[in-house]
Amino acid sequence: MSILLARFAMRSNDEIPAGSPFHGGEIALQRKLGVADRMDMFGRRVIRDHMPEQHRDFFEQLPFLVAGTVDASGDVWATLLAGEPGFAHSPDPRQLTIAVSRDSGDPAMDGQLQGSAIGILGIELNTRRRNRMNGAITLMGEDGFSIAVEHSFGNCPQYIQTRNRHMAERGDHAPAAERLSGLDDAARVVIEGADTFFVASYVDLPDGRRQVDASHRGGKPGFVRIDAQGKLTIPDFAGNLHFNTLGNFLREPRAGLVFVDFESGDILQLTGDAEVILDSPDIAAFQGAERLWTFVPRKIVRRKAAFPLRFDFLDWSPNSLMTGDWEQAEQRRKAAERGSAWRPLRVAKIVDESSVIRSFHLEPTDDAGLIANLAGQHLPIRVQPGPEAKGVIRTYTLSSAPSDGAYRISVKREGLVSKHLHDSIAVGSLIEARPPAGSFTIDAAEHRPAVLMAAGVGITPILAMLRHVVYEGLRTRRVRPTTVFYAARTKAERAFDQELRNLAELAGGAVRIVRLLEDTADALRGTDYEVSGRIDMDLLRGTLGFDDYDFLMCGPPPFMQAIYDGLRDLNVADGRIHAEAFGPASLQRKADQAAGATLPPAASGPVPVAFATSGKEARWTPEAGTLLELAEARGLSPEFSCRGGSCGTCKTRIIAGAVTYPSQPAFALADDEALICCAVPAEADGRQPDRLILDL
Repeated sequence: MSILLARFAMRSNDEIPAGSPFHGGEIALQRKLGVADRMDMFGRRVIRDHMPEQHRDFFEQLPFLVAGTVDASGDVWATLLAGEPGFAHSPDPRQLTIAVSRDSGDPAMDGQLQGSAIGILGIELNTRRRNRMNGAITLMGEDGFSIAVEHSFGNCPQYIQTRNRHMAERGDHAPAAERLSGLDDAARVVIEGADTFFVASYVDLPDGRRQVDASHRGGKPGFVRIDAQGKLTIPDFAGNLHFNTLGNFLREPRAGLVFVDFESGDILQLTGDAEVILDSPDIAAFQGAERLWTFVPRKIVRRKAAFPLRFDFLDWSPNSLMTGDWEQAEQRRKAAERGSAWRPLRVAKIVDESSVIRSFHLEPTDDAGLIANLAGQHLPIRVQPGPEAKGVIRTYTLSSAPSDGAYRISVKREGLVSKHLHDSIAVGSLIEARPPAGSFTIDAAEHRPAVLMAAGVGITPILAMLRHVVYEGLRTRRVRPTTVFYAARTKAERAFDQELRNLAELAGGAVRIVRLLEDTADALRGTDYEVSGRIDMDLLRGTLGFDDYDFLMCGPPPFMQAIYDGLRDLNVADGRIHAEAFGPASLQRKADQAAGATLPPAASGPVPVAFATSGKEARWTPEAGTLLELAEARGLSPEFSCRGGSCGTCKTRIIAGAVTYPSQPAFALADDEALICCAVPAEADGRQPDRLILDL
């Protein structure tokens, strides 16, 4: 275990609430996510010291169980125990008996005695039901054993692929144990192709008791990575926040894994060392991963046809389909390594979303994937709108969510580049692009309700945000409450009707969509729209209840300025209002009284400006305009797009001096960076600056 995690685990022993059903390792991870208090109350309700009748009936109908045990050397093993339904029986709420013959080749059951700790997982693959129980063996015999229940609780159905069972044909299974010195090719094939495995872990508590846990893990084939040395890396997806397995690893970094071939009955059992990874680029690269953990096997046992059941695959868990695999993660890492360089993307699909908006789906042309965008970000692209024309840069907001695994820009037909895209770009065309950028984004995990407002093609970032909110909500089982106001001029010009309806249905009541039309000809109220006219404060006051909202909006500057001013007049905090405007005009904000430092004043007289990379110099005066205009007047051709401080295309490093802006730009910057499209030299401590040097 790394030094960082060792210290983390030691701190986890502190401040355990009296009577908590969780130990220090579990609580430490819960605290890191800010859910420890909530989970303490929840755990006291659902984690019982006995098996409720529903759990007792459930275990008795199962044809197999997953068990976790610890051997005499302290290594933990996971195994599968099978029999006819009823082989597991609960004579009373505090006891479970399991009628199964000892298998001398099973390292998990070898040497288990009365008093040994054990963890049991009951899982029904065809229904995705599962319950967990742990306790201690009270009676051990050749034909089975009994367990005294210590903890019993249910689990959610996430990441369980459904399968139908049937018994193996007579003579089809003959258990034989083979001890491996390392992962051979056959073992690697099983692990790398698995969509399911089971893991056992344990912890020794301060009072001398040992708790063993058996758990399920599922994902797409390829969700377990094996490196050349045989180390496994496994993503940890959103779950029930108990952190039984990972919490155990923090206190006792050992794990037992079992992989089963559901067609042949082969079982692969591994025991070794585990480590929890809380900070790694791989977490961001692997879609759906919240954390990672690694496993290095020290002992490996393969038992051919040892599992007497066979299962036919039925269907994927919807949660599994929302996650990635290591191939995709590797592609994303390759894309990230390219930094901000331009790269060609191929147009894979073109869809007319309305009479004026067309979507272009973009995919990479090489083995590097796409950097996952944040919902609401834009994509800088560079095109040549004519045979003799120079390359022109524009930024278009992505209408796709990070989980979509592809880029989609949705473009209204207006302006030079937009018309070029509509008229000249076809499937198979190449468009140069840089990684997504922008700070107009949404936090899907925030509990505060969100209000999303779009006018016209301003729906593009709003749609990406809504897709992200719904995806994350389904993945984590809590959709952020969201109201969407979407205004269009006519029904024909309005885009994404069906997509928005589908998202609202998937959200299960957490998302409300209010559609507005200015021209209601050929449209039915209640069917094609809810409100006639435009989004205004009267509509917001009449639709929204009294609550604390985050407001996010995109559309023409006059629309957004009016809404912003109206919200501020209602004492909505400036920090609760987020916006992205079209074109160079930016939102004129009114800072809260308690807001931080204001922008410094602009220089009032001439300032020498040096462009270090090009070796050119110029003299800025208040009449010269922005630093971009000054550079262009000096013969330079810096990259730019919005001229309003929202896209970041013109971002330039400041070598010396300081800049300021007429109003705070929307794009977030480091202290040594400037958006030259709207920046001017700043005063230096109340006096004229001596010099400004830019890396341009």
